[in-house]
Amino acid sequence: MAKNTICLWYDKDAEAAARFYAETFPDSEVTAVCRAPGDYPSGKAGDVLTVEFTVFGTPCLGLNGGPKFKHSEAFSFQIATDDQAETDRYWNAIVGNGGQESACGWCKDKWGISWQITPRVLMEALAVGGDEAKRAFAAMMDMRKIDVAKIEAARRR
Repeated sequence: MAKNTICLWYDKDAEAAARFYAETFPDSEVTAVCRAPGDYPSGKAGDVLTVEFTVFGTPCLGLNGGPKFKHSEAFSFQIATDDQAETDRYWNAIVGNGGQESACGWCKDKWGISWQITPRVLMEALAVGGDEAKRAFAAMMDMRKIDVAKIEAARRR
């Protein structure tokens, strides 16, 4: 296990979530599954307790801790995409697998984890500042999934 690992609390589906991430994102894999050696408040001996995995090379630990804690937008994975095809691929994988859309490039997977699917062109426009950033920002505010062509058009106006 890495020295610094993101721990994500799941009700009971940490392994399913980790396997979905490993199938969806490059440089992602499930590296270990640990089963509970005894009964615990939200599970029984032999149930999957933790799952070690990576998402885009970032080490994570999924903990099947039960329904006590829920995810919030206070934590999200931000995925920088290079073009509309990559944006669409990740967005559609998350939303199309029981997730839900939100605003400004945010969506949630079916386990409640928030994702920001953010084209680099948007981040570049915001970093430029001035009127270009204002136009790109205004265009983004009306979007759910980010439309790269509309961001590029807003930058040129």
